Amino acid sequence: MPFVRITLSADRPEPVRDAIADGVHNAMISSIGIPKGDRFQVVDAKPGTALHFDPEYLDVDRRDPVLVEITLVRGRSQDLKRALYQAVAANLAAAGVRPEDVMVILHETSREDWSFGNGEMQMFDEPLLRKYGWRPPGE
Repeated sequence: MPFVRITLSADRPEPVRDAIADGVHNAMISSIGIPKGDRFQVVDAKPGTALHFDPEYLDVDRRDPVLVEITLVRGRSQDLKRALYQAVAANLAAAGVRPEDVMVILHETSREDWSFGNGEMQMFDEPLLRKYGWRPPGE
């Protein structure tokens, strides 16, 4: 049940923003196995002057950064996370974003940190979760 916030320059056209959002979602499906219908995203287009990213930090040549923040339940291995980062960068490259401009941050939470509505803790209702294609990490 990841939640994704994508922050990017408002100079990127709407169709490119949509392709970026699709690319991130498809990367999560292919690399960490989320269900196709498990899509919760916010694309936050900001004026270019609002984005302050060091253009060279850690020897990466950043020009027009796209920040992808993914909040998800903890439990994925380092290899799965690496595969996710690589899939996001590859998918966004297909949408016209330079891989050097893709920054991904994972925020890991516990299952009790989520409510999807009605003030309930759906993440503990395993039959409901499985109905929507959820599998515990590592299964």
